[in-house]
Amino acid sequence: MNRIIPIASDHGGFEMKQFLIGKLEETGYEVVDFGTHSPDSIDYPDVIHPLATAIERGEYPLGIILCGSGNGAQMTANHHHGVRAALCWNVEIARLARQHNDANILALPGRFVSNEMAWEMVEVFLNTGFEGGRHKKRIEKIEPKEN
Repeated sequence: MNRIIPIASDHGGFEMKQFLIGKLEETGYEVVDFGTHSPDSIDYPDVIHPLATAIERGEYPLGIILCGSGNGAQMTANHHHGVRAALCWNVEIARLARQHNDANILALPGRFVSNEMAWEMVEVFLNTGFEGGRHKKRIEKIEPKEN
């Protein structure tokens, strides 16, 4: 299992990102922080695109992104080939995102869930595998075919 996790957030997810970095490091993960590095307002694409590009290139198998609602971060990441960012708001959704959708980026709403709930989702996301089977053919249909 890869113990290196990239993480990125805008100002809306900054405090939660800092909390998650601490928890990840406590449990033996090496964290690559793509920013932001302060609570000052920034545009989420500025930090989400670099992380999603790293996932797209295969530099990391899984990543974590945050913004205030999680929506902007998820939408930005999903513009990258091979990226399947899942906006999650509870543990079961995080589990299903990995099991059924082979999500490779967990998107969290920094202003709408507690730090403790976010950590539970991160743990489940990082420790749940893709089931494959009937889900594999569906995943293969996500990326458009070249004409």
